[in-house]
Amino acid sequence: MLPGKLEQALSLAVATLAAGVMPAPMERDVDRDEALRKLAAVAGECGWSVTTLKAVAGRDADLLFPAGVVEMVEAWSDLCDRAMVEAMQDTQEPRLSQRVRQAILLRLPSDEQRRSAARQGMTVFLSIRGQKAFRRAWVRTVNAIWQAAQDDATGLTYVSKRLTLGGVYASVFLYWLSRGAEEAGFAAFVDRRLADVLRIGRIKARFGLSAAPTAPAKG
Repeated sequence: MLPGKLEQALSLAVATLAAGVMPAPMERDVDRDEALRKLAAVAGECGWSVTTLKAVAGRDADLLFPAGVVEMVEAWSDLCDRAMVEAMQDTQEPRLSQRVRQAILLRLPSDEQRRSAARQGMTVFLSIRGQKAFRRAWVRTVNAIWQAAQDDATGLTYVSKRLTLGGVYASVFLYWLSRGAEEAGFAAFVDRRLADVLRIGRIKARFGLSAAPTAPAKG
């Protein structure tokens, strides 16, 4: 997985958010979810493949994902989004910024199994066949973070918030892939990125400027 290619893919994914159009939901059912959990548990070591899927989830498990391995990785991203939203349903945190922080840390846990599966998944997403799926998955995840944070923005604010968070999430995702095992360090990095956004927002408000998306920071 080449860093430059990943950063380019992330930039394109963030730019996709400007359209303000949500991709269609993924197909969801309990059998697909269970197969994905079994596959994700070994994907870091064995990779994402039809062969591995059938080995861990049954010889007919490939029928659950007719579009093949790209669909598997995209569906797994969607499953992780849903788990994050569900975990945030009962949050008592009154501050929106802190709810966003909670959602990001839930979506990107320090668990090495999850990070290894994500690294392997990115090799699929960075393939020619996987790039459109990656952009769809990215838009869904950014939207799901705002959903988990219980934000009710509409109109232009809805779009600008997703653009801004897309840039933040791109930088924290890169950090998480490489150094996310150290939970406290990763949380501190997330805090710095969110603080930067809040500080820029206050400056823009002071001078009467509209909010604009921030570019993905590196590392």
